[in-house]
Amino acid sequence: MTFAFENATIIGTGLIGASLSLALRAAGFTGTIAAADTNPAALEEAEALGLFDRYHTDPADAVAGAEIVILAIPVGAMGAAAATIGPALAEGAIVTDTGSVKGAVIAAMEGLPRHARFVPAHPIAGSENSGPSAGFPGLFANRWCILTPTHKTNPAALRVVADMWRAFGSNVEVMDIAHHDRVLALTSHLPHLIAYNIVRTASDLEEVTDAEVIKFSAGGFRDFTRLAASDPTMWRDVFLNNKEAVLETLGRFSEDLALLQRAIRWSDGDLLYDVFTRTRDIRRRVIDAGQDTAVPNFGRPAETGEEPEPSASPDTREPNRSVR
Repeated sequence: MTFAFENATIIGTGLIGASLSLALRAAGFTGTIAAADTNPAALEEAEALGLFDRYHTDPADAVAGAEIVILAIPVGAMGAAAATIGPALAEGAIVTDTGSVKGAVIAAMEGLPRHARFVPAHPIAGSENSGPSAGFPGLFANRWCILTPTHKTNPAALRVVADMWRAFGSNVEVMDIAHHDRVLALTSHLPHLIAYNIVRTASDLEEVTDAEVIKFSAGGFRDFTRLAASDPTMWRDVFLNNKEAVLETLGRFSEDLALLQRAIRWSDGDLLYDVFTRTRDIRRRVIDAGQDTAVPNFGRPAETGEEPEPSASPDTREPNRSVR
């Protein structure tokens, strides 16, 4: 594919940043890819893997001459990054991000100079693994990338970013900013919060030893640990920057959980059966939408005990409006 830019900079060399570089190369990008990371160890690891063409600890140096800059960093770091790279951005440079919260990120990008063109984006893809070595080129294939343009977003820049994500094999959709944050609070943020809490609760229970928690984890606990192993910095920032939507969703979840608690207490089997039947149908729809596999045991080879290739987050949404 022919891209509308020849010089790209990726800020952040973790799972997303590394996968972005690999996906660009896999899609035929032949230009220069610069990287910036304030963590020298991560930058050294990325260089050892040959993920980028140029490596910088100063983001301002990395963006010099870049036609597109992709921020693949925790959402809590977006504001500082914008302030750092702003003075060094070329005239007309496109700046885009990969954050799973959009309202807070868009507010943080207000510090960019007027000559920069910001396109808010969120690829719904990831795994519990982190760091440069976790990246792989197919991370974004057959996953959704949601764009949330504002009234200030340049239409031409929006098309460039949309075409880039399509080149990675992603399905692109445009969504309202506030709606995005509400949807992701339910499909991504709340599940992670629940997973973190369940794993913490299990580890705190004095009557269950650590050995038993690990030994019998395949009973369902194991699958929560995958989410609970996600990057702590990234998820801390997600909850702090999407607190209103998360708290609203958490309140509804608590009400529904109380309903199940009463059903169990009063032996209301009909209610339990009805809820479980509905949720089973949701699982089938997720598989039909291509967002997960129907292979037994989530595709884990039973003979070897090996884990499958890292998969995307279980977030999905029916198509609405795509950028053309």
